[in-house]
Amino acid sequence: MATVGAIASVLTRVDGGSPLSVAALELSRAGVPVFPCIPGGKRPLTEHGFHDATTDPGQVEAWWRQHPDANIGVPTGPASGVVVVDVDVHGSIDGYRTFEHAHRAGLVSGWQFRVTTPSGGMHAYYPATPGKAQRSWQAPSAAIDFRGDGGYILVPPSAVSTGGTAADYQVRRINVSSVAPLDSDQLRDFLDPRPAPRRPTRQGGAREADVSRLASWVAARGEGERNRGLFWAACRLAENGLPASDALDVLSAAASNTGLGEREITATVRSAYRTAHPGTRDSSSPARGSSPLAPDGWFARDASRQSRSRVREL
Repeated sequence: MATVGAIASVLTRVDGGSPLSVAALELSRAGVPVFPCIPGGKRPLTEHGFHDATTDPGQVEAWWRQHPDANIGVPTGPASGVVVVDVDVHGSIDGYRTFEHAHRAGLVSGWQFRVTTPSGGMHAYYPATPGKAQRSWQAPSAAIDFRGDGGYILVPPSAVSTGGTAADYQVRRINVSSVAPLDSDQLRDFLDPRPAPRRPTRQGGAREADVSRLASWVAARGEGERNRGLFWAACRLAENGLPASDALDVLSAAASNTGLGEREITATVRSAYRTAHPGTRDSSSPARGSSPLAPDGWFARDASRQSRSRVREL
């Protein structure tokens, strides 16, 4: 597993004028798994997205030989050894302000380095916590997202084009004092407090859905299957009894990685819950008991089971 220090070391050596291929190769040689994303954008170029990330220099050279202007994606969580707090500004909601509040509360001070993003936001990098799941989540009311398990980020010198203008990711600050893991659950509760999610139960005992794996699957959907994949995944969580608000938390960060916007994600999850629960189903929803199949058959083993007898095990 790589370390946040390894990423910081490479990114501070590779200046903004260096080719993306050079930065990608240097990261892979430092033990940081990388994968290519579309030039000027965030969508993965590989079939399985961040699941294809590798430290194999030969594969990295081949990818960037084929796509020399490809942006550099790095999976967050155990694969890379880093997690990221993504700070943004949404209209009147200033993520920098909420990040500062969290800093004063002692929740975000252990970052290794900070990167400015093309949208005017910031990525703060922290070491992943060994042996602990740190699921990706979003806190829209605070304009802060967390990229951990099931997520990925673009790293410098990647650039994103918006409205015909390209802007790049740039390392701005290095923390020369103590670096410490981030308690992502505590940060989430601070930014967006809510009751603890209810655990889904069914008569006779049932296994909980592996929501982290499901979120990873959603994050790997390509263009043309993003909405269907999100809708199907939300239906699955609804059928397991997970509250809609928790399903939105589970799936938002993953779906946003595919390029879907916050409003579209919310509408899709809401539609899925209306479909899965008859009390909220509208006239255009599928019949009660129906369940959309996975768009690519990944979970095709469930297709032949009767609705009331299916146990949702991912």
